Amino acid sequence: MLRIRFGKPALGALAGALLLAISACGGGGGGGGGAANTGASGSGAATSDLKVGLAFDIGGRGDKSFNDSAYAGLMRAKDELKAEVKDLSPVGDGSNRGELLRQLAGAGFNPIIGVGFAYAGDVETVAKEYPDVQFAIVDAPSSGPNVTGLTFAEHEGSYLAGVAAALKSKSGHLGFVGGVESDLIRKFEAGFIKGAKDTKPDIKIDSKYLTPDGDFKGFKAPDKGKTAAEKMFEDGADIVYHAAGDSGLGVFQAAAAAGAGKWAIGVDSDQAQTVKDAALQKIIMTSMIKRVDNGVFEFVKSAQGGAKGGQTISYDLKLEGVGLATTGDHISDVQDKVDEAKKKIISGEIKVPDKP
Repeated sequence: MLRIRFGKPALGALAGALLLAISACGGGGGGGGGAANTGASGSGAATSDLKVGLAFDIGGRGDKSFNDSAYAGLMRAKDELKAEVKDLSPVGDGSNRGELLRQLAGAGFNPIIGVGFAYAGDVETVAKEYPDVQFAIVDAPSSGPNVTGLTFAEHEGSYLAGVAAALKSKSGHLGFVGGVESDLIRKFEAGFIKGAKDTKPDIKIDSKYLTPDGDFKGFKAPDKGKTAAEKMFEDGADIVYHAAGDSGLGVFQAAAAAGAGKWAIGVDSDQAQTVKDAALQKIIMTSMIKRVDNGVFEFVKSAQGGAKGGQTISYDLKLEGVGLATTGDHISDVQDKVDEAKKKIISGEIKVPDKP
């Protein structure tokens, strides 16, 4: 069972905030590189006219992380809202993202979700071509009257990961592996560093990005993730946090190979639950959860109720859109201090930067 320290009242507030915020605004009206890797989730026994399309980011379904969290929200819409659903994955370089959105819109799917900030330009363009279709984009702001932005306070959740890592570290040396050096992934790094330094000012933190901004292959390169983490462990780090998509598997492999006392921190989903290899599950100290599943589901539910786009919803610590997983009880001995930091962020006593 998924174990995350999120409360039902906050999740109810999150759902209400999404519905009210989207309903309050107006809007909406009356390939390159090869074939798409399509994965229809099946229409199921739909009892309504709700047809939901979802276009994955690079890595697609099965990444044990960001995409799979979005997929969980899609499946919840299928089960609870009786929606007909379809998901599509881009080619390796992501060059056909716009084509996927048009394919879904042309087939009558409405609403449609683009998973990941790399869809920003394509969602903006395609939404103009289909003004009667409601779109959402994960990790980017709204770009039109029929577009809903679903963003997350990754820096706040990463701050908590930094607090936990600093308290658990025996060597006083941590690492961070980012998939792509983009503004979004730098939010993870910024929060992690701030949380660790606020907890132990003299702690050392190594950072490494696998590819530069714009080169999304860094999210699908486990070999590079492993090499980066191996170097950090060799240099003395005993805990490495990744925000690298599929490449995080390599970070886990490096931690397992480094031996006793070495840990990794997962991202987006509770990766101690989603990674199948038992040897890797054991070295995942915690994961910084982004409730992309809730964001996707609540957007679909609101769209079903007639809500329109033109609004950006921010899922922060207050709404419990981010947080730490507790699977394995590896951070139970420092949970009180993590919870204290969370309260201070929510109250405004702690300001978490979104840039390193």
